Amino acid sequence: MKHCPRCNQRYEDKDLNFCLNDGELLVEFDTSDAPPTLYMDSPRKTAENWPDVNTQQAGQNQQIYGYQQQQMYQPPGIPLAQTSFGTDNSLPTISLILGISAWVLMCCYLGIPLGAAAAITGYIGYSRSNQDPSRYGGGSMAVIGIVLGAISFFLTILMFVFGFIGGIIGG
Repeated sequence: MKHCPRCNQRYEDKDLNFCLNDGELLVEFDTSDAPPTLYMDSPRKTAENWPDVNTQQAGQNQQIYGYQQQQMYQPPGIPLAQTSFGTDNSLPTISLILGISAWVLMCCYLGIPLGAAAAITGYIGYSRSNQDPSRYGGGSMAVIGIVLGAISFFLTILMFVFGFIGGIIGG
């Protein structure tokens, strides 16, 4: 025996899968002594006179630098807390890592591409930190990345040139 959990209609047909009244999926009727499961109605919508929150938030959202920023709720009479999200140090950090890698891997002639990449990302990071210091930081890391990248770039080129000249003279 099957029954509908929504309207509690009972059906004897074992091949029937859906309720004929409301289309709800039928479940096997348990004939054991267990108490029946109470099926509650869906919750009602409260405060129907309130404005729709989704349309209000869509108007409050604004596009800032390609990221979606949502306005924070401010209760009346209470000042909104100033939140600090920190500064973006990603490019100066990448520049510093590339500069150190270029310095370490000069012997493998990887100082040329890594040094150039360190100098470029360091320059971009340094210029961003000068233009908008409230959003971007890490100017000193960018300078260190630029210096390490440039030094390893030029020393690797000198090693390559002297190695080439030494191969011509010695061989």
